[in-house]
Amino acid sequence: MVKTKRCLSLPVLAVFLLMIFFYYTTIFVFIDYWLGLQSSSGIFNASIFTLLAFLTLFSFFVCVLSDPGHVPPSYLPDVEDITHESVKDNAEEKKCDKCFAYKPPRTHHCRVCRRCVLKMDHHCLWINNCVGYWNYKAFFVFALYATIASIHSMVLFICCVYQEDWDSDQGSSLKIFYVMYGTILMGMMVTLLTLSGWHVYLILQNMTTIEYYEGKRAKWLAAKSGKSYRHPFNVGAYTNITSILGPNMLKWLCPTAVSHLKDGVSFPTIRDNS
Repeated sequence: MVKTKRCLSLPVLAVFLLMIFFYYTTIFVFIDYWLGLQSSSGIFNASIFTLLAFLTLFSFFVCVLSDPGHVPPSYLPDVEDITHESVKDNAEEKKCDKCFAYKPPRTHHCRVCRRCVLKMDHHCLWINNCVGYWNYKAFFVFALYATIASIHSMVLFICCVYQEDWDSDQGSSLKIFYVMYGTILMGMMVTLLTLSGWHVYLILQNMTTIEYYEGKRAKWLAAKSGKSYRHPFNVGAYTNITSILGPNMLKWLCPTAVSHLKDGVSFPTIRDNS
């Protein structure tokens, strides 16, 4: 029932309809007009774009329908002796002030979902769900596929613009359509490129969006006291990548290949390697 409600939200339906719109115009307007759907080059481009569209749509619904990660009811912080006052105070700091339960490392409370989410990155309006431990890979892969598809669509659009006969009687009406369509497509492509680039950076640093902003404050505080700060979960670029996308490179772009993920309540740190 919860998953059905997520799919029926207006933002999710808007993204779904937008994908259908761009798919239809790219295949049946631009590819058909520029190359022709009966030509070998037209069939090739249509097949590639259809594959990208399918992978984008599939990854999108994996994001929407996947549980980002909930804290196990039996979870307790790793303390040796809870009777000591200092340890007791430290344990209390790890309690959520809204759920009144212990929070694992990197877990944050989502005010929209009204629960704590494992390794929470952010709450995304467009998938009507949190992006967390279990669906972060699907979110990243979705953004990547959507970026590649938008670039492909933009290339086809530009080719059609150069091929168009602007001296014909329909030139003025076509100009309005091309300008409006091109503006929307360009805005979407730039947004997706920025989003994908941002999350490539975060993956290389093994950092969430929340941790990035927390780290900026931590760096400022460390600089004030003459110290240096390093993100504790940054254990090397390759290890950072494989911890999120998986050890098998052939499965990096499969949004459902998450068998490498563990419980989401503990993570290796730079201290473990020292």
